[in-house]
Formats: sequence, structure tokens, C-alpha cells
Amino acid sequence: MATVGNADPQAETAWARIRKDATRLRPAPNLSDYDGFRRAFRWDQAKAELDGLPGGGLNIAYEAVDRHVAHGRGDRLAVRWLGKAGERKEFTYADLARLSDRFAALLARLGVGKGDVVFALTGRIPELYVAALGTLKNGCIFSPLFSAFGPEPIKTRMEMGAAKVLVTTEALYRRKVAAWRGQLASLQHVLIVDGTAPAGTVALGPALTESAFSIVPTKAEDKALLHFTSGTTGRPKGALHVHGAVIVHQMTGKYVLDLHPEDIFWCTADPGWVTGTSYGIIAPLTRGVTMIVDEAEFDADRWYRILQDEKVTVWYTAPTAIRMLMKAGGELPKRYDLARLRFAASVGEPLNPEAVVWGAETLGLPFHDNWWQTETGGIMIANYAAMDVKPGSMGRPLPGVEAEILERKQGGGVEPVKGAMQVGELALKAGWPAMFRGYLNDPERYAKCFSGEWYLTGDLAMRDDEGYYWFVGRADDVIKSAGHLIGPFEVESALMEHPAVAEAAVIGKPDPTVGEVVKAFVALKPGHAPDEALRKELLGHARKRLGAAVAPKEIEFSAGLPRTRSGKIMRRLLKARELGLPEGDTSTLESDAR
Repeated sequence: MATVGNADPQAETAWARIRKDATRLRPAPNLSDYDGFRRAFRWDQAKAELDGLPGGGLNIAYEAVDRHVAHGRGDRLAVRWLGKAGERKEFTYADLARLSDRFAALLARLGVGKGDVVFALTGRIPELYVAALGTLKNGCIFSPLFSAFGPEPIKTRMEMGAAKVLVTTEALYRRKVAAWRGQLASLQHVLIVDGTAPAGTVALGPALTESAFSIVPTKAEDKALLHFTSGTTGRPKGALHVHGAVIVHQMTGKYVLDLHPEDIFWCTADPGWVTGTSYGIIAPLTRGVTMIVDEAEFDADRWYRILQDEKVTVWYTAPTAIRMLMKAGGELPKRYDLARLRFAASVGEPLNPEAVVWGAETLGLPFHDNWWQTETGGIMIANYAAMDVKPGSMGRPLPGVEAEILERKQGGGVEPVKGAMQVGELALKAGWPAMFRGYLNDPERYAKCFSGEWYLTGDLAMRDDEGYYWFVGRADDVIKSAGHLIGPFEVESALMEHPAVAEAAVIGKPDPTVGEVVKAFVALKPGHAPDEALRKELLGHARKRLGAAVAPKEIEFSAGLPRTRSGKIMRRLLKARELGLPEGDTSTLESDAR
């Protein structure tokens, strides 16, 4: 296999200097001896940190709220909700336990039972969190939907999931569901959380009358969550997860996000995606922390104000948001006191090295990147609080998770790739508790994800001689040019080091001589003109950083880059346009797995 990319020595040197100068006080990391803990770790140890249901079994909602009440921590603040119009509401763990009991009792009264699917189509509002926990208490399967979806994606997912209940707002129901509701025979109940309930729906508030509820006995292997992947093309895949996934949620909350009971935690992910459920609801609640939930959309000034005013200590956000903060400039955060912030992490896409260094220089601490997929159910590889961050790296595997770099053999099967920093497919040995248990109604597709005991992620990566993993790209994103394998992420990161570049996306453009040439699409920061002089400057900058074989041959300036609804750059759409396919026709291109 060819060698692709390396750690960025300039970024590592900058971070080493910043780390040396840091004087920030913080609690001791939860994972201080990675190698020792990893050698001794067993999954039953992690499960033992949870209570389990009093009568036996395991239930996500019980571990998230009710066990805290049982241990006398019910008066601890669980959620502080910030409305987009300035409203504020607070909920203790006892409040969440009581309200979710009422929702679960309502489902039972409606005849909705174990294994039925409850969909939620809302923004970040308190009712969403109550519905998620109540659904799990009743033994049902919870499936969140992204509120910015149009009617067709919503309908498709609810048809696939045989939705029995939908929790939504009056406005979203009227705009996106009412017109086709009669076509979905499985949908028996629509619960409206606000406004006036339209005909054929039920107003949620008045229906929440019963407060006493005994959690339906669930076992670790009972289905609990249904998450649809956000592929850019093709029919979505519904990944099924079980109640046992809470073992990984609690563990990663403790060791990856380094959550301590006194922490104030803010996850900015939309609840319609897997991160918004796993780390916007479950993991922080199992750790007993206080969660900040902001209803509003991204605004740089508002975000800095929240970090300051709410005294956020741990922050989990996405590369897209970090790049938007970078674009807003380094002067804005100086207006705010961010001294309480002690740990920041990123997920969703690979985090460019310059974003890690920017965080350290501007905010006083780096962003710790980590890697996982909808299918893995929880974080699998991470930069931990006690470790030095290698800017651009995904980090090292979670204790209990065995990762490998594999090469698919002709005729079937896989074998390990030999040597450090060699490209292969990232694979995980099956068996961690949060591993998805299937694709909804598609067992053949599920089976193709595995080769023997290995789950094949579809991501190309490398491993260095210290055991850190480095993302190269999706297997079908990697560019093959004159015998070289070129990862888009590597080229994009180099371009983003230039002070004029806000964002970059790189594709392979077909070429009759070398197979593909590297083409970059670049969005500029304010104050920079997309002229020929800058184009030549960027080409020269990339050649100096990457070498002529890897650097882009073409650069096209763009006001913005196309994204999936979850914020990931759609390189395939850029490539489709380059190939002259009709707008929206990407049927000849493979879809994203994440």
C-alpha cells in the first residue's frame, strides 16, 4: 500500500509550545493511564458502573435519570434550556424522571408498547428530551428526525421505521406531515407539543395526566434506538441500537469527554442526528452533569456568550462550527470570559490541524478530535484529556475497542496492512456494546459490513508508530493520480492553513493521462478577493506544503460549499457537477456511510 500524509510538524510544534505555557487549573483526567487501563479493561467492568434495573435488566432511561434519583441526587440540575427568544427553563433529575414517567404512561395508555417506534420531529425543546426518555422507559424504540428535513425525507424514514407515534410541533406538522399522513397506515398517534392540535392529533400537555409508571423490563439486547444515516445520495440506512449501548455512552462520557459530576456540559449537535442523542442526551445524563440546551441556531456572538454566562466547562461541537468561529475572527472571543472552559472536543468530520491550534491559541485549549459512526453507536477513537493532542489525528482507540488497518484481498477476506502510516481500511473487531445490531429490514446490507470478526468502516486511515490513527478519507473519496493515493482531508487541511481560506473541499477530476487530478473548491474569508493572483498564491502554498504530486492542479473559488443536512461537505455533489451530471443526479456515485 502507498504511504499517504503525515503528522503536521508545524502544528505539533505550535501545540507543544501552547501546552507548555498553559497554567489552566482542571480536575485530574478520568483516564490518566491509558495503556494500563486498556490492558486491564473488560466490558463487564464498564457495565458494573451502571445500576441496572432494580428487577434485573438494563434500560437507558433508568441509567440516565432514575438511578440518580434513587441515589439521592434528584435535586441536581440536569438541563438548563435556553430559548431562542430569551426564555430559560431548568429541570432537575427528579423533574426529568417524573416527566418522562408521564410520557411513558401516556404511550402505554395509547396502546403503544415494547418494540413500537416513536419518532420525534422537533427542534431543541424540553419536550424532545422528555419524549426520548419516556419512549425508552416504555420499551419502545426512539427515532429522532432532523427538523430541517423536507416532507419527503421525513415520510421516507417514517415509512421505513413503521412509525406508530410522532411527537412534533403544530407548525412542523402542518408544513411537513399533514399532507401525506393518511398514506402512512402505521402512524396511529401524532402528539403536538405546542399551539393548537390540528384535527386528528392530540395536544401533548393535557394528555400527560398520570405520573406513576413502572419502567417496562428491558434487557441489554432489546432494541432502543433507530438512527438513519445522513448519506448524500440513495435511500437512507436505518441503524438499530440496543439498550446495552448505554454502557459505551457512559464510558465515553467519562473517559473521552472527561465528564466529572460537577461539570456543565454543552453539546451543540442537533438532536435529529446520532450525536445529538448519544452525547446530547444519554452520555451526559448518565454522568450526572448539568446539560446546556440552546434552542437557537449558530451565531458566533451568542455561542461565546453562552460559554461565558452558563460557565460551560466541557464543550462538544463540530468542525463546521469551529471553522465558522474561526471565520468570525480571533477578536470576538476576547470580549468574553471563557476561563471556566477546560475541555473541548469535536466530531462529525475530521478536524483540520489548524483548527486544533486555533483553539489553543484563541480559546486557551485545543479541540480534541474523535471518530465514530452512526453504526458504532458511540465514540471509538479519541484524543483523551490526559494525552498530548496530535493535530490532525483521530487519536487512539477506546479501551475495549480493537482497531486495525486492513487491506481487502482479491477473492475475499482481509489482512492487516504492515508498517506505520500505511493506508488501509479502518476496521473494528465486532463485539462492543454500542455496535449496531442491523440495518432496518436490510440484513444483506448489514452482512456486507463485516469480514469475519471485523466491522469494515469504509473509511481509509493510517496508524502511526505510537498508535494514533489518522483519517485519510472515505474509500470512494480517495483520489488516485499517477499512481499516488491522495486523501482529500490532507489537501484541504494544507489549503486551510492559508490565512485567506475559510473552507476547502477537494475532489479527483478525471484526467486521461494520470487518471485523476486534484481539484480544490475554496471558500474565502471576508476581505479576500477571488482573483487570479490569489489562485496562484494558493497553488504555490499547496505545492510547498504537499509537493507537486499531491497539491491541487486546479482551484475554483466558491461562495459556499454544498453540505449534507448534518453539515458534512458533499464532495460527491462537487464531483457530480464536475462530471456534468444533472443537478441532484448523483446516481452513479456511491453514498456516504457517515
